[in-house]
Amino acid sequence: MKVFLRDDVKNLGKIGEVVNVADGYARNFLFPKKLAVEANTKNIREFEHNKRIIQERAAKIKDASKATAERLSALSIVIKAKAGEEEKLFGSVTTMDIAEALKAEGYEIDKKKISLEEPIKRLGEYSVEVKIHHEVSATVKVQVVPEASE
Repeated sequence: MKVFLRDDVKNLGKIGEVVNVADGYARNFLFPKKLAVEANTKNIREFEHNKRIIQERAAKIKDASKATAERLSALSIVIKAKAGEEEKLFGSVTTMDIAEALKAEGYEIDKKKISLEEPIKRLGEYSVEVKIHHEVSATVKVQVVPEASE
C-alpha cells in the first residue's frame, strides 16, 4: 500500500514522502497514530495544499531545537551522589538522574534522548550528548560531586 507520510517515521521516511508499506503496518500503526494517510488523488491534492505549512512548521521546530541546544550546551549541571574511597560512587548516575537534573533546570528532556555509553560510576566532570531533534543535539556538562556527609 502506498502512503503519504504526515510526519517523520524512523527507518521509513520523512514528511511528504510517498512510501510503499505493508497493508497491516499502515492500518495498525501508521493510520491510528496519524503518521500517514493513504496515497490517493484526494489526499495527494490535500497534501500538496498543506505541504508549505508543514515545511514551515518543521523549520520552526528545528530552529527552536537549535536554540534549546545552544542553551543546553552552555549549561553545566551538578549531581550529588554518595561516594566512597577512590572517588567511586555507591551506585551510579544514569540517564534518569541526568533527566531529573535537567528538569530541575527547566528542560523537559526524555531520558531516552540522553546518550550515555555506560552509567557514570566515579566522581568528576563528564560530557553527555542530548538529542533534542533528529538533526540537532547538544553536549551538556555533568559534574558529579560527593554528597556532603552529616
